[in-house]
Amino acid sequence: MIPLSALNHYLFCPRRAALIHVEGIFESNEHTLRGDIVHEHTDLRGYEVRQGVTLLRALPVFSVRLGLNGKCDIVEAEPARAISNFKSQISNFRFLKPVEFKLGRRRRWENDDAQLCAQALCLEEMFGIPVPRGAVFHADSKRRREVEFTPGLRRLTEEATRELHALLSAGPERSLPPAVFKSACQECSLYEVCLPQVTSQPATLAQASRALFQT
Repeated sequence: MIPLSALNHYLFCPRRAALIHVEGIFESNEHTLRGDIVHEHTDLRGYEVRQGVTLLRALPVFSVRLGLNGKCDIVEAEPARAISNFKSQISNFRFLKPVEFKLGRRRRWENDDAQLCAQALCLEEMFGIPVPRGAVFHADSKRRREVEFTPGLRRLTEEATRELHALLSAGPERSLPPAVFKSACQECSLYEVCLPQVTSQPATLAQASRALFQT
């Protein structure tokens, strides 16, 4: 099983995913620490009911078909019928909607949407009901963005999952994916480890630099 968070890492940067999930390297920075703070409440497992909707916090989810597991920050659930025993409601939901908490202002990011879509695919497999949409709550702007799980997004999510399995199953003996230097690199907690300005150089230059140390 691959953690859902690894899918987000992979779509943000395959090299980051490999450094974390193959090499076992992780460094914290301001953004990762703030993310931990944002998730403090949703990491506490439990549930509450608001206006007839049950909010499930830190719900463990999995998909055997996709080889994914993890947890949903929040799942908004509505039972198919009124049942006083909450445990009995678990198998009788007629509506499920995952909600993911993220830093930053309200803005669409493909990796965030795919991670949320993967949660929906897990819920569909576990509960046997369609999950057509979810939402991302952006902490900085305190605004919520609705996400529809379109066929295109589902296809992207499943393809990225297969690629991620291939990357991780290759093991540490496989060379790391090359870096692709972009403006977002400087916000990455692994910037000083990855050194994207150096490791993104053309292969011919990399070969020349290695030749300097060959005897």
